[in-house]
Amino acid sequence: MKYYIAGHRGMVGGAILRRLQARRDAGEAMTLITRTHAELDLTDQAAVRDFMADQRPDVVILAAAKVGGIHANNTYPAEFIHENLMIQCNVIHQAHAAGVQRLLQLGSSCIYPRMAPQPMAEDALLTGTLEPTNEPYAVAKIAGIKLCESYNRQYGRDYRSVMPTNLYGPGDNFHPENSHVLPALIRRFHEAAQAGLPEVTIWGSGTPRREFLHVDDMAEASLFVLDLDPAAYVANTQPMLSHINVGCGSDVSILELAQMVAQITGFKGRIATDQSKPDGTPRKLMDVMRLAAMGWQARIRLEQGIAETYQWFLEHQDGVRI
Repeated sequence: MKYYIAGHRGMVGGAILRRLQARRDAGEAMTLITRTHAELDLTDQAAVRDFMADQRPDVVILAAAKVGGIHANNTYPAEFIHENLMIQCNVIHQAHAAGVQRLLQLGSSCIYPRMAPQPMAEDALLTGTLEPTNEPYAVAKIAGIKLCESYNRQYGRDYRSVMPTNLYGPGDNFHPENSHVLPALIRRFHEAAQAGLPEVTIWGSGTPRREFLHVDDMAEASLFVLDLDPAAYVANTQPMLSHINVGCGSDVSILELAQMVAQITGFKGRIATDQSKPDGTPRKLMDVMRLAAMGWQARIRLEQGIAETYQWFLEHQDGVRI
């Protein structure tokens, strides 16, 4: 089997690649195909067409995307919708054109309406208005789901979509403005602790609640869904509601998260809130009953995961994206 992992240098793609490498090293027969952005621009339709036609993978895992936190999504909406639409259209269509039968694409929990009932079940999709701060990205990810479903319905492909909650872990982006909330907090509280600062200010009111899943759990869940027998996948989904939520099933407030990070990084000062900054969606908790019914549950506790991620940050400070 030939697996192509798009986005293998990203946090999620890297975790999936590590897990596949471990399976290969354990004796499973497979060829792993990767390309850097310099080697293959996924927004270039002709380049992706030629790559798929030349490599003819058996399985495609689409983990490549332009991602970022509230600040990045709010500042660069055109890039977020354009690049993600182009990546998905090119990879999914050209995989089909090359005869690829199995594909897994990774989306995001931001596909759900801003005020979706909590926890958010898969059938909440397209039932309300999206969160304005990340609407362009969300629209692109919804389009990815519908692309997969459309090729399944028209051509009998086996293209599946998993929608992770907020992810974190080794290989994350620790930029203080363009990253997601957890790695940004890790870096800021680390620097404040090292400098002996008396206070750290976090964006927003601190009241929004978020769910966090370790990237190693996400990699395990992704391959679990990919490997499901087609009959089992079809039995637990619908042709036009085929995506599967991936999360841990519990959430914390942003202030509680900041307090957790402060303790782990050794910050002893005060935590202040800046309510002039946007909060985003009030709550985002995934309903993971569909995946649980299939036989998978997350295993890494948040405190353990943050501690491990902070240790990785300390060991890789010279090379992390900051």
